[in-house]
Amino acid sequence: MCPQAAASAAGGRRAASPALGAHNVCRLLTRRAHGFYARDAGVAHRKNLGLLRKIICQESTKFKNVWTTHSASPIAYERGRIYLDNYQCCISSIAQEPRILYQKPKCSKSEKIEDALLLECPLGEMLPSPSDYKSSLIVLTVQNWLLRLSADSGEILEKIYLAGSCCKFRYLSWDTPQEVMVVKSAQNKLPAAARQAGIQQSVLFYLAVFQVLPLSFIGMLEINKKIFGNSVTDVAISNGILIVMYSMGLVRLYNFQAILEQFMEQPLDLGREFNWNGQVGVVGKYPFGLPCNIKITDTPPLLFEASSLENAFQIGGYPWHYIITPNKKKHKGVFHICSLKDNALAKNGIQDMKCCSLEPDWIYFHPDMSGRIIHVGPNLIKVLKLKEVKNNTDQMEIAEDFTIVANRENCVNNAVTVTASGRVVKKRFNLLDDDPEQETFKIVDYEDELDLLSTVAVTQIGADGKAHLDFHCNEHGILLKSIPLLESWDVTYSHEVYFDKDLVLHIEQKPNRRFSCYVYQMVCDTAKDDECSSHEKTERVFCKKGGRIFEYI
Repeated sequence: MCPQAAASAAGGRRAASPALGAHNVCRLLTRRAHGFYARDAGVAHRKNLGLLRKIICQESTKFKNVWTTHSASPIAYERGRIYLDNYQCCISSIAQEPRILYQKPKCSKSEKIEDALLLECPLGEMLPSPSDYKSSLIVLTVQNWLLRLSADSGEILEKIYLAGSCCKFRYLSWDTPQEVMVVKSAQNKLPAAARQAGIQQSVLFYLAVFQVLPLSFIGMLEINKKIFGNSVTDVAISNGILIVMYSMGLVRLYNFQAILEQFMEQPLDLGREFNWNGQVGVVGKYPFGLPCNIKITDTPPLLFEASSLENAFQIGGYPWHYIITPNKKKHKGVFHICSLKDNALAKNGIQDMKCCSLEPDWIYFHPDMSGRIIHVGPNLIKVLKLKEVKNNTDQMEIAEDFTIVANRENCVNNAVTVTASGRVVKKRFNLLDDDPEQETFKIVDYEDELDLLSTVAVTQIGADGKAHLDFHCNEHGILLKSIPLLESWDVTYSHEVYFDKDLVLHIEQKPNRRFSCYVYQMVCDTAKDDECSSHEKTERVFCKKGGRIFEYI
């Protein structure tokens, strides 16, 4: 629109000069290219999340345990949906009362689901089917079927048959999240009788790789001991890298795109009839399945290799660094942070908390893409950052960004105590750093949409364990909110805690395959919630829905 037309449209306001108008247009286009267009949906969404963060962190805001359910099979959670009975039952966690989205009949053992991934619609892309624009669940069955289900109804949208009895596919993972998916088999092992008969098994793993939405087949490859060696224990594809792990702690990285270009025999399309080694069938249909169309006949060019205790190896940071533990048991709990460029150890790059605990400390690159590192011990969380060494731009050093310390003010661990009668008593042992009677960090997570670092700290005295979920400022580590979890926390059980915007979910696995799910939701009615802040003051109601018992608060 020209300046004159703009003035007319504005009801007679004087137009800016053409030069100024051009400058503004260029500035607007530049800001729009960087995602700063004031009217787009992303800006409004970010503002809404900023408001939600402020509301959550207000002192008057509480999280209330609104309902609980129990199960004899594992419970999974994905984006506001709780899955039970091996994904046969799906419950919405958004409403204050449980709402069953779908309930399927109990499946047979042959239809058991081994693994699942949530698939969400990509933005700004034209997709072939209307169902592609809604969330769906990719599931892998025990009989090597890959199914795409509607996340809201459980309806089967697509079916792909992977392979016959030659291999058992067991695991789903992302190469590139929401873009490229990898299906991995269990490790091929010959029966004892076959090994005694001298039969050799050269193929260790199979990997099938798919582009998602629309679901399309990229290729299947073998991990063969003749190519990669006899001591391969595991394999993965992540961010375009083929990762091969060995029993002696060695980790080798290969360029997967280069492998595709060098060793793919022929690209294949799902649903197309094809002749493969004299066998005619339809790609992805029973009983033909998927041909192994990527044949690695020679060792691919090695990108990088490192030796680390228990194959623990991570890459991240800026510039690129990696974290390993020296490959000796005496170094367990010691982490080396090195440059990926030249393997040089960063200044202060050896991180050792010197913990005396049953459970080891752990370290990883911060998932917020800041390049920082999170190091978690029983009573201390360190957030570390990479920065250039002063007067030496070629070397990086590890500096402390901030720390979060467990509340152990009342903890007394004196080696010598004096009784009321004056008798001196010496302790024969010291408490472990993760002794249950001391507050100990069990879970550390990052809520990316609200930019909050969440921690779960637990204290257990006798049979009664108390846990609280804390929200910290991701930039400075300041404590913004603390939420007590009302149910007792036993440190010997397995626990998962999810913080998803205005929802907190605690999944607990007890002995004998007993699972419990506690759902907390944000409430702002302080007067009402102060009265109902404990189990003793709260009336609990039991209700049956879809054959399942729910416990309401």
